[in-house]
Amino acid sequence: MSNIPIRSEAEIEKLRIACKLASDVLIMIEPYVKEGVTTGELDRICHEYIEKEQQAIPACLGYHGFPKATCISLNEVVCHGIPSEGKKLKKGDIVNIDVTVIKDGYYGDNSKMYVVGEPSIRDKRLIEVTQESLYKALHIVKPGIRLNEIGKVIQQYVEKEGFSVVREYCGHGVGDEFHCDPQVLHYYADDGGVVLQEGMVFTIEPMINAGKKEVRLMNDGWTVKTKDRSHSAQFEHELVVTKDGCEIMTIRDEEIESGRIQRFMKNS
Repeated sequence: MSNIPIRSEAEIEKLRIACKLASDVLIMIEPYVKEGVTTGELDRICHEYIEKEQQAIPACLGYHGFPKATCISLNEVVCHGIPSEGKKLKKGDIVNIDVTVIKDGYYGDNSKMYVVGEPSIRDKRLIEVTQESLYKALHIVKPGIRLNEIGKVIQQYVEKEGFSVVREYCGHGVGDEFHCDPQVLHYYADDGGVVLQEGMVFTIEPMINAGKKEVRLMNDGWTVKTKDRSHSAQFEHELVVTKDGCEIMTIRDEEIESGRIQRFMKNS
């Protein structure tokens, strides 16, 4: 953890651009997330938009052999779902779309949940709690706190609400490479704790299960599912630590307009 990069203002500006493109993809794809569409079609739309409209690169495609431009995870899939022409969305599905864009050598990484039709009461609450756990973590980020405080606030809130936190996958440093230090755990670990400094850039991306926390990796080597087949949700933002808090570089207008995270408005 001693090799955590401190990003220069020039780097941060490039990251802002990449992050804005990544968040724009999540906004663009929303109208297409509906009953009957395949996850393969959603991936194709995102892929074409990133390359043709944004003149950027989809980071997932080819990363350690991953075959698609995005990760699309349905229902009991926790993360790294591979889009497929054989997987059609149906009413009641909950869907995570995870998009990372490379622009001028810098990475913007984010994900959000979508619902097809009307979700179950349990799924609706799962999604709400997952997003709120991310916001609670973002609100404590500032120079001088220990990194493990992020996991502590997420775990305490999620478990109080009756859900569980996945242990095997975490947030990560990001910049001119897809993954670097620090690892950002979404549960509390008494590891001595890295102290946050201004200029650190990383993601927070809690994966929250409706049932138990245990997961299983499928035979394709990528798809991760809940072991008990309960549904799972995830939200992800990329941020930079600022002198008095953090800037969410992948923030979307819908979140600002909700009034829940006003303090993260850029240049506020």
